[in-house]
Amino acid sequence: MKAASPAHAGLQGLRTRPLDQRVPIVLGGLALLLVAVSLVSLGLGAVGIPVGRVIDALASAFPGAPAAPPGDALVVLQVRLPRLLLGLLVGAGLAVSGTLMQGLFRNPLADPAIVGVSTGAALAAAVVIVMGPRWFGAVPFLALPVGAFCGCLIATLFLYLIATRDGRTSIATMLLGGVAFGALAWAFMGFLSYLSNDQQLRDLNFWSMGSLSGSTWAKTAAVAPFILPAMALMPFLARGLNALSLGEAEAFHLGLPVQRVKAAAILLVAVMVGASVAAAGIIGFVGIIVPHTLRVLTGADHRLLLPASALLGGALLVGADSFARTVVAPAEMPIGILTAIIGAPFFLWLLLGRQRGIGA
Repeated sequence: MKAASPAHAGLQGLRTRPLDQRVPIVLGGLALLLVAVSLVSLGLGAVGIPVGRVIDALASAFPGAPAAPPGDALVVLQVRLPRLLLGLLVGAGLAVSGTLMQGLFRNPLADPAIVGVSTGAALAAAVVIVMGPRWFGAVPFLALPVGAFCGCLIATLFLYLIATRDGRTSIATMLLGGVAFGALAWAFMGFLSYLSNDQQLRDLNFWSMGSLSGSTWAKTAAVAPFILPAMALMPFLARGLNALSLGEAEAFHLGLPVQRVKAAAILLVAVMVGASVAAAGIIGFVGIIVPHTLRVLTGADHRLLLPASALLGGALLVGADSFARTVVAPAEMPIGILTAIIGAPFFLWLLLGRQRGIGA
């Protein structure tokens, strides 16, 4: 009998290996962290509210529960809760998108903001903001997330096509292509700023720095139908991404529908990043900090990595938002500035720590 090839044995192992027994502990711990960060975030702000009163205000939204003080209920339920939920959605979407891109490109340096994917979404959103009223008069409510999705999809496909040759993706080409694409996108955004009025210029500045300010229930409800279904589909890609870690050629010859897995990953990244940028602007480095930290702690199995990234990404962005709106109170620091301060040194450390360089 012909012996199984090492690649085949590896793929079979990826398909049948049970998840580590630490999975409930890891996911449970991250869920508790997310709850704790969320409760603290709901209590922080110009009007400080203790955690106990925050819980009472949340409970008062359910029928039959005791009524909370009107001031607490108004601040928690109408002001801070929609901002919290939007931060959870955006943070989870960016973190999972980074995980998917790194699995697709088989390199931990891939991140939607670094390679220009987020910038493509922001450029499309800028076109909708500035040119939409000139072309169509009244811009439909969903035009912004749909435009950002299209820009993100075009940017992702462009980078993948220029970086992939003979089934191999060059991280160096991807990074350089992302820099070039990002520079071009910023140039067009600069041109659009000259065509914009005062309100549009403020909106463009919002996209460039990233923020959760102005969060409402309507904005959260508009983003959720894009990010939540993508989150629900991500477990179906876990085994495919594990198989792709062996190489595209090996996975293809062993029966994996490589092109379908890649297309699905690109589509989900476009949906989540496009919706995130449409709601909060460009927030960088979440998609590189979270997956790499989890790989060090839990390993590279995407069956655990994807849900863990969603939990930690949500907790990270909510925590960053809480810090950003209190550190310079009563003003508010854009989240994109804070994540760049943390993420840029992290990215440099990760880049310099690669023994074979970015061209490996």
